[in-house]
Parts: sequence; C-alpha cells; structure tokens
Amino acid sequence: MGKIFKTKVNNAYDFEIRKEDVSALDALNVSKSKFHILHNNKPYNAEIVKSNFNNKSYQIKVNNNTYNVNIINELDVLIKELGFTIGATKHVNSIKAPMPGLILDINIDIGQEVKEGDSLLILEAMKMENVITSPRDGIIKTLTVNKGETVLKNQLLIEFQ
Repeated sequence: MGKIFKTKVNNAYDFEIRKEDVSALDALNVSKSKFHILHNNKPYNAEIVKSNFNNKSYQIKVNNNTYNVNIINELDVLIKELGFTIGATKHVNSIKAPMPGLILDINIDIGQEVKEGDSLLILEAMKMENVITSPRDGIIKTLTVNKGETVLKNQLLIEFQ
C-alpha cells in the first residue's frame, strides 16, 4: 500500500489518490503546464491554470471545465485530528493592553475596516513607544480607550466584529 493523498475539489468533493494511481496515469506532458491524458480510452486535455505550492491549492482546467483542487497530506490530517488549525491565532476578537502604559495615539475609528499588520494605536510603556498592530483583517467593533488615557495590563482596548 502506497502513499495516499486526500484532495478536495471545488470545496465540495473529496477524493483519495494513491501514489500508484498517479504513476499509472497515461499522461503526456505537452508543455510546462499542459497535459494530454488518456483514461479508459477517452482523451482529456488538462492544464494547470494557477498553482500555490505553499498552500497546496491548484486551479486545473480539464476539457474546458475548471476545478479548484486542494491537496491534503498526512501532516495536514494529523494537525486537524490533534485539534490544531493553521492560522488559529487569526481568530482574535479583542486586543488587551500587553502592559500598563499611556495611550499616545489612536489610528482607528469604530466601524473602520483594518488589515492584518495595520497600526491601531501607540502605547507608551517604560519610556518606549509600542505600536499595537492588528492581528487579523476585520472591522473595529469597539474602542474602549481614548488618547491620553492611562491603561492597566490586560485592560480591554479594542474589539473586532
């Protein structure tokens, strides 16, 4: 029994592909991204339209039908079974003060859309200016501090929708 790859096509259909199935595939490489495939005496033209190797996601066109394919390997399955998810830290819904300090500047408003890494506010602590950045994309739901206000460690500063 060889290696098995799990795939999800168009976020709707799950398939398991064995390494032996790939090796036995009657495919001729026509160009860097195009293939001519013969399966059960039927010809297919396939093309890899887009690929993201790091995310293991591909857009493949077969006889003018486009399919979005995600490949899931053994490590992905193990991570999911253990209850870990990639990007789990991106589900932050609030930001609390990492230390006591003084709010020097606020760069956002309630209802504003922010991107991951955007500067939200500046907190002065121990004579240093600390830029508090957005941990994820989102919309500001509440802003519980004002410029010039002193905050305590773990005090709620910002909530996301």
